Amino acid sequence: MTVLYLEALVAIALALGVLMAGAWGVQQKTGNSGWVDTIWTFSLGLTGAAAALWPVEGASPNARQWLVAALVVAWSVRLGSHIAARTRHITDDPRYAAFAKDWGADAPKKMFVFLQQQAYGSVPLVFAIFVAARAPAGELRLQDWLGLLILAVGIAGEGLADSQLKAFRDDPANKGKVCDAGLWRWSRHPNYFFQWFGWLSYPVIAIVFADPLSYPWGFAALLAPLFMYWILVHVTGIPPLEEQMLKSRGERYKAYQARTSKFFPLPPGG
Repeated sequence: MTVLYLEALVAIALALGVLMAGAWGVQQKTGNSGWVDTIWTFSLGLTGAAAALWPVEGASPNARQWLVAALVVAWSVRLGSHIAARTRHITDDPRYAAFAKDWGADAPKKMFVFLQQQAYGSVPLVFAIFVAARAPAGELRLQDWLGLLILAVGIAGEGLADSQLKAFRDDPANKGKVCDAGLWRWSRHPNYFFQWFGWLSYPVIAIVFADPLSYPWGFAALLAPLFMYWILVHVTGIPPLEEQMLKSRGERYKAYQARTSKFFPLPPGG
């Protein structure tokens, strides 16, 4: 059993590494690093679905495997399509453009290394999908449907936040202003919050709550929300985005920061 899970880790890492090497090639050819996040999202969906449907002792995929595969594909298609649509209307992603500017002449090489780090850093996400799909129970349980509900809420919430932001930006009267409408009054990054929230579905499905020690691998699924929180809140999500917003919106964004929760939706203050 342990060998199988180690083999899965290696296969997941190799697949993500190859796919993100392809993302680097697209970024170098087009000069638009926005495609990096598009390809990463679809890569995660493809690799995650393959991991979920990995045969169990040679048998055909069971209902839980199909459910978990459907969850990651639904998340990937929704988010990947949204990022792709946004990328088509920009010349470059300002976050990655800032990295490239700092890297100077070494930008191509350092971008490749950065994207490989992103690939291998994403292994816990796909591994969480793998262990959730292999939870050792026969029929679908209540917690499987709860996992589906959690991901549905995450996708719907993220989609609503994205549509509210787009509507705000499309109004010429809001040029130069900071979006604080709808969900954006409760969190400075509600889209990131709901993206993180959706990843809670996999530990809910993976952990056998009636007898946790019967499937200790299930606890590995906790790596998904932990990793996603870290990457969104402390690495490539909020920090570079807020730095960019402070440069472009200045005091307006500082006032928004002072009255609005950073990540978790909370009643607005001030």
